[in-house]
Amino acid sequence: MKHLLPELMSLLRTDMDILDTDLPTLTIPSSTSLVDAFCLFNTSSYLFIQDDGPLLGYIAVSDVLHAMMHAHRLIEAYFETTLETAGSALTLINEDAKVAYWTTGAEHVFSISKKDIIGQPAADFFPPDRLQSLKTLYTGETVYRKQHQPRPDLFALINARPVQLDGHIVGAVAAEVDITTEIRLHQELLHMTSKVQHLEKAVARLRPELDPFARIKGSSPVIKQCMETIRKISTTSATVLILGESGTGKELFAKAIHDLRELQTAPFIAINCGAIPASLFESELFGYEKGAFSGADPKGKKGKIELAEGGTLFLDEIGEMPLELQVKLLRVLQEKSYFPVGGTRMNQANCRIIAATNQNLMSMIARNQFREDLYYRLNVINLVIPPLRMRKEDIYELTQTFLQEFSLLYNRHIELVPPEVFKLLFQYDWPGNVRELRNVIERLTILTTDGEVKQEYLPDTLTSLTMQEQSEIQLTSGIHSHESNEYQQRQDSAGAGAEQEPRTVANVDELDTSDDSELVSGVTYQQKLDTYEAQLLIQYLKAAGGNKRTLAKHLGISRATLYNRMKRLGL
Repeated sequence: MKHLLPELMSLLRTDMDILDTDLPTLTIPSSTSLVDAFCLFNTSSYLFIQDDGPLLGYIAVSDVLHAMMHAHRLIEAYFETTLETAGSALTLINEDAKVAYWTTGAEHVFSISKKDIIGQPAADFFPPDRLQSLKTLYTGETVYRKQHQPRPDLFALINARPVQLDGHIVGAVAAEVDITTEIRLHQELLHMTSKVQHLEKAVARLRPELDPFARIKGSSPVIKQCMETIRKISTTSATVLILGESGTGKELFAKAIHDLRELQTAPFIAINCGAIPASLFESELFGYEKGAFSGADPKGKKGKIELAEGGTLFLDEIGEMPLELQVKLLRVLQEKSYFPVGGTRMNQANCRIIAATNQNLMSMIARNQFREDLYYRLNVINLVIPPLRMRKEDIYELTQTFLQEFSLLYNRHIELVPPEVFKLLFQYDWPGNVRELRNVIERLTILTTDGEVKQEYLPDTLTSLTMQEQSEIQLTSGIHSHESNEYQQRQDSAGAGAEQEPRTVANVDELDTSDDSELVSGVTYQQKLDTYEAQLLIQYLKAAGGNKRTLAKHLGISRATLYNRMKRLGL
């Protein structure tokens, strides 16, 4: 306002004879600003103006007040014109939470006239919990381009800031831009995009994807190496064994091997060996003739091997195949022939077989759970799929792929995935691999309703120390604590008061160096450490009377952690 006030000398009066000379007076130089002069009128209604020479005249308080009133009216005109020109719905509420200003833009957006709302409590027109300006007034919160919904039928982007005077909040200003139309158009676009995606999927089923690796996402070195191996494998029809943890997408790699070699019309038949009851497995794999058993289809049924003729038979979770079926599968691999259930005519197996498992087949062979001869028949060529923790550079690409898939599926618009969310995704070890990541992204998409993925939407396993790290820390701490107590007891029994040599882990002289070559072998060291840990756990379990719950509580770890550790140690 001070910039709109006139110069002091423009208000100078020279009619000195009308002044009351009995009143106290104050003399100021002509260079004084009007703002500085205003506070001097508390003792007199006029001020004398004098420099080095004679008295120049005086300034009357009535003239100053008139100038300030004119400046105030100018500011008000500028202020109102500026707000109306801004083009947004702008609201000003005072410290009593009443509407002090309401622009024409706000009238259009909210369909409430100025005369009806100015001077009235804002909460009389909007739900208080939806009114950002009230939150800003009470908390001092400043927001910028935040998606806001003041009414159920209205969406807006809002900027809000508190009005402060002398360190106190005396009001709040909110500027809102109506985006209801844009939101509805976007929802319709998502709906139409979803329909297009469904149509694309239908077309894709009729016209398979030309790129065999299209569904395998990632560009990490280990994935590129897998793709190169697949290209080499696909030049032959040899049997392939795919190894990898659960959730790594072994079927996608099997399909890529198939697509690289076979024609588009060649069948790809997948069968999950762990999902079929043992009693039905043989008929599912080999098929059966009519009348083969009671309840059978009178017309008979083709088996998966016959359905895969000219293409690929994918045996997922091969480790779950019953032992009695393993013998018959071995015959198929060796002789390329088989008998249907109840049949007398031998059929030819004219398909490539790809098997996959997440189990250690060599360990199963040692436990007589898997046939060794079948293993070597299947393992002509093997392909090892790396777990997600070994290809974390692919997490970003996988996340974007899954976000696009689920945002279309659930009609969600994802605008932003903050860096802190990606940081947690990269820190996690993903024991469930790509399948677990896909489930987490689906969860994030479902919970994200305002366009921004938030850290609290992540599962607890990602937002806290991983369970594996907790297990290692807690179990190691518990064992070391017991080990330290046992050592102290041995020291005490050696003689009370005797001076003992300080010890941290072990004295070098006490180490068994009969075979120095073992000290440089990390494998041998880990085996000895596991053996010692197993013996120690057995000892403590006996002391706890065989009660695992008591032992877990005594060690300060969960029962699940104890069970997992004992399982790893073969206990």
